[in-house]
Amino acid sequence: MNRAFNRKKDKSWMHTPEALAKHFIAYNAKFLGHTEVDQPKGTEVVRDAVRKLKFQKHIKKSEGQKIPKMELQISIYGVKILDPKSKEVQHNCQLHRISFCADDKTDKRIFTFICKDSESNKHLCYVFDSEKCAEEITLTIGQAFDLAYKKFLESGGKDVETRKQIGGLQKRIQDLEAENSELKKQLQVLEEQLMIAQVPPGNSISSKTPTDIFDMVPFSPMTPLVPLPASNGSAPPPPARPTEIRRDLFGAEPFDPFTCGAADFPPDIQSKLDEMQEGFKMGLTVEGTVFSLDPLEGHC
Repeated sequence: MNRAFNRKKDKSWMHTPEALAKHFIAYNAKFLGHTEVDQPKGTEVVRDAVRKLKFQKHIKKSEGQKIPKMELQISIYGVKILDPKSKEVQHNCQLHRISFCADDKTDKRIFTFICKDSESNKHLCYVFDSEKCAEEITLTIGQAFDLAYKKFLESGGKDVETRKQIGGLQKRIQDLEAENSELKKQLQVLEEQLMIAQVPPGNSISSKTPTDIFDMVPFSPMTPLVPLPASNGSAPPPPARPTEIRRDLFGAEPFDPFTCGAADFPPDIQSKLDEMQEGFKMGLTVEGTVFSLDPLEGHC
């Protein structure tokens, strides 16, 4: 293995500084995968990772699986691993998190780099297979490191901190967008449930009379108080008189002029009433004094 960062300074780099600072250099290579390592650097550490991923590569080939091809975009900001067709970013390895980069001198197709994962803080070794560009890719990453270090010295370290803040904000934006999308889905489900609850079954309007909290039909002054007909269609019967007759304070029955008649009195009382009526017609004697009902006559 050979570390790309130990390249002699008297040798010129392969690309112009503007190409890596303002744009990126793209390469295509087969991606064997990545695996966790114990140390952030070291030749033996990288050898063990390559040996492990090569063994997994043979197993995948025996199962009929192909090694995926990826596009690497190298700049002073890091190494992006993209799907070459959809251009979807699979891994974004920031340059300040890459601690080791090397190519295999015994197998010139293999090159690797170790990067610290931003979420798990684990050191991951990424292994690639390129038939012609393994060494060139390693040197390009080394040149990106050299330019980034010079820019770091010129800016007094502020540029690196700014990139860290920008990276954190970008991740926060992605999390908020995912959360917003999930909330929109939940809101749509709730709106659909509310619409289903408001529509009665069969799209029919209920004809049931509304009632109040005591389950009573509210009184309306526009509604006449007409007795409801009987179930057979005939007129309703008159209200029945109570069988028990109420009596007053002295135990007598109350007088009802609409129900009382001559036939309601006993015979002896009726005869007394008849005599009193005759007396009023002819004159009335009270304690020996006679009164006349004729206004033209004086009384005696």
